[in-house]
Amino acid sequence: MKRRTKIVVLGSALLLTAGAASAATASDSARHREAAALTGTAKLHRSAGDDITFSFDAHLAARDTADPMKATGTFEFSHYRDGRGARAKAEVDCLVTGGKVAVVSGVITESDLPGAEGKRVGVTVHDLGRHDRLGYSWASTGSPAETKELPECVSSAPFEKVEKGTGDFTVVPWQPEL
Repeated sequence: MKRRTKIVVLGSALLLTAGAASAATASDSARHREAAALTGTAKLHRSAGDDITFSFDAHLAARDTADPMKATGTFEFSHYRDGRGARAKAEVDCLVTGGKVAVVSGVITESDLPGAEGKRVGVTVHDLGRHDRLGYSWASTGSPAETKELPECVSSAPFEKVEKGTGDFTVVPWQPEL
C-alpha cells in the first residue's frame, strides 16, 4: 500500500473507533439517566415576613421508570414567623414529573410539629428558572398534622412564589413508555 492510502485507512479506522466509543457512551448515559428528579432549595415569598423554606432531593431511577412509587430521597420544609413555627423531613414515596412540573409525596419521619410524624404530605413544584412556584397538600387543611389519609403523589397547584435570589428547583421530566 502507498503511504497516503495507509494514512487514510488508519485515520478512518480511528474515526470509526472514536465514533463507536462515543455512541456507546451516549447509550450508557441514556441507560443510566434518571427517569425523574426534583432537587434544590428555595424560600417562599411572603410579604408578612414568614421564613418558609423547602429543600428536595427526590429521584426515580431509570430502571423504575414504570413505577413512580419506587422514587427515593427526602424533602424538608420549615415555616417560622416571629420565632414560632416548625420543620419537617419526609421520606419520598412517589415522584411524578411532567415537563417542568413535579409532584412529590412522602411520609414525615422527623418533625417538631406535634402530630406530624407518620403523616403523608405532597408538594408540587413548577420549575420556571428564577421564578419557580410551589404548592403543598396541606394548603387547605392548615397543617401537615391535620392531613387525613393522603394518597401518594397528591398535592395542590403551585400557587406560592419562590423568593427572588433564594434558590432554585430543578425538575427532570419523566418520560414513561405508554
